[in-house]
Amino acid sequence: MGFLIKSAFWLSLVLLLIPFDAGDGTQKADTVGPVTALLAARDAASDIGNICARKPDVCVVGQEALHTIGVRARAGAKLAYEMLDKHFDGSDAPLTTGSIASAGKPAE
Repeated sequence: MGFLIKSAFWLSLVLLLIPFDAGDGTQKADTVGPVTALLAARDAASDIGNICARKPDVCVVGQEALHTIGVRARAGAKLAYEMLDKHFDGSDAPLTTGSIASAGKPAE
């Protein structure tokens, strides 16, 4: 989820930096410049960084949520590993992809 939020943030900054022409040769006076947007984003990030000082309960709930997400991700990874282990039978046989000729067959 954090990756998506960060990606959306950086994509929006990139879109602000790309020059855009409305097609009629005029540009609206209410458009936000890239420097103004960058300064506003910096102020918003510092405000979010200070939220724990203003509302400590928000940080406690956030830590608990991240812990829960981590436990569930670990359980999901364990389940996926067990399913893959069962599917591949845990054998030590070498994996052949066909890109390199095996020792028993001559190369074509």
